[in-house]
Amino acid sequence: MKQNEGWCGIMSEEGKSNVRAVERALDLLLCFTIRSEWAMGELAEQTGLHKSTVHRMLATLEDKGFVSRDRLTERYRLGLRVWELSANMPQTDDPGIISLPEMERLRDTLGETVSLYIRDGGERIRIQAVQSNQAVRRVAPVGARLPLYVGASSKVLIAFESPGKREELLRESTWPESIDRNQFRRMMSEIRASGYATSFEEREAGAAAVAAPVYNRAGILIAALSVSGPSNRLTMDAMGEYVPAIMEAARRIGALLR
Repeated sequence: MKQNEGWCGIMSEEGKSNVRAVERALDLLLCFTIRSEWAMGELAEQTGLHKSTVHRMLATLEDKGFVSRDRLTERYRLGLRVWELSANMPQTDDPGIISLPEMERLRDTLGETVSLYIRDGGERIRIQAVQSNQAVRRVAPVGARLPLYVGASSKVLIAFESPGKREELLRESTWPESIDRNQFRRMMSEIRASGYATSFEEREAGAAAVAAPVYNRAGILIAALSVSGPSNRLTMDAMGEYVPAIMEAARRIGALLR
């Protein structure tokens, strides 16, 4: 067998070119985890690719239905093919899908936006959200990535981790120098003792949140269940009153997760 045929782990130049093309196309699609609409020039700047390359790849992705283009604004959005793929994801153990009925019930009870977060390395990701029906409310886009060092859900995802993993996260070099790690450790102990975490205008002025841990049936931390809203409505007293309902919803969600 010839080595330049691309077999046995030896890739031909054509094969390498094809892989690079796939990587670039995926880089373009991953831009839509940051925001929902992009102009072609913005995508080129975001990915570092030449505009002609981005133009060709967007044309292919549009042809295959993975992106769609607004003919008036010339801006791109995700296409229907993406939703077709997501519809075929295994759903049995997907916490975002399993948790939805309980999250809707909690939203209807408390009247505020409910979110579910998981940890991904040094960030948290909102994997599900149920928006408040009130006129003034917290809008929580699904897929948003947020830092771990601030916010009620972030605190939960660190405080209720195993001791080894918790210390590993607290030693990450990405944390701002303004955060006192020892003070943060003491706060984690307080959160574990109380069973929940709160934040009041920490990450965003005028916003507040309270969160509780979600464990699966094996007792493993899976996610953080959060209720958020305007700080003039979601006061510290109000959050304290909401805690039992949030912890019960978190327990119910966890009981459904294997």
